[in-house]
Amino acid sequence: QVQLVESGGALVQAGGSLRLSCAVSGHTFSGLTMGWFRQVPGKNREFVAVITWNGGFTHYTDSVKGRFTISRDNAKNTVYLQMNSLKPEDTAVYYCAADFRYGASMVVTTSSGYLYWGQGTQVTVSS
Repeated sequence: QVQLVESGGALVQAGGSLRLSCAVSGHTFSGLTMGWFRQVPGKNREFVAVITWNGGFTHYTDSVKGRFTISRDNAKNTVYLQMNSLKPEDTAVYYCAADFRYGASMVVTTSSGYLYWGQGTQVTVSS
């Protein structure tokens, strides 16, 4: 069974940085497309970033381009989301997601496209 465990969420001031981690077990990590999503109460889960299984392609939602960076370490079975220049509107529960069905050049930006999810980690950015 595939398990995803996020960590790294915290309370931070606007302009600060955080790095989220998502550790994966139960599947060959190098074969997984990995995504980050976020959700605030009362709203749908929103795509943030994705990285293909070989790390060759990444894609970001417009609101985080230039501030967030997704990366992966296949030796550690972990995907990261480096978040810089944080804004209050980045406040949300952040979830990592995984799926094994996609090719090396396919980026998936919809939540319905992922089979496996973590439990989420809270990021709060104060103004």
